[in-house]
Amino acid sequence: MSKIKQLSRHIEKKANTKQDIYMNTLEAFNLLKKETEYIVEDLRKNMANRKRVIPLVFNDRGDFEFELQFAGDVLIFYMHTNVFDLGRHHETSRTHYVRDDSDRRFCGIIHIYNFLADSFKYNRYNDSGILIGRIFVNKDKHFFIEGKREMNQAAISFSSDKVSAAKIRNILLQSILCTVNFDLPSPSFENIQEVNVYDFENAVGLSRIKTSKRLGFKFQAEEKKIL
Repeated sequence: MSKIKQLSRHIEKKANTKQDIYMNTLEAFNLLKKETEYIVEDLRKNMANRKRVIPLVFNDRGDFEFELQFAGDVLIFYMHTNVFDLGRHHETSRTHYVRDDSDRRFCGIIHIYNFLADSFKYNRYNDSGILIGRIFVNKDKHFFIEGKREMNQAAISFSSDKVSAAKIRNILLQSILCTVNFDLPSPSFENIQEVNVYDFENAVGLSRIKTSKRLGFKFQAEEKKIL
């Protein structure tokens, strides 16, 4: 086979694999959207106190992004449009499932971010969100979760689990539970004791005081291991 033909076949194989991964990830993302709408309705129906309205809102923000607001929190789900290589040193790459086919370590990624609802409501642009988890989907529609310890309660196995409505729903429930149990810590006095007159007089002084759930949070990447 000539070099140009070899190159053509290689480009074609790689492009087809990535296209399959993209479509599988998009399918998983759209399933997340659908299940989120169902969960909003189910949660609303099961609220005990009907007199006090607890915010429960699904908001579709486009083809690759949507949000779920519940009480004072917002979860934003964002699908990256590119495909990523987990790398040879990733824990999943050492499994027999990936060793049998190295293309299985290429994945699309869906990010799950947690923000405070008030950050958007009051335009506090200096506030920050927290990445609580990432969903990785490969060419076989197999997937796994990387993130906060509570997210692992979804018990997903990359080697055996495929994207399904039941699995996706379980991830959503764990994401909500993880967020509800992840409370906002008080910022240290030293970090907020100074604010300049300009910011305060222009009604953005409070947005300069950064609010985040980051304090006390340690993501798995910082521990240099996969949870």
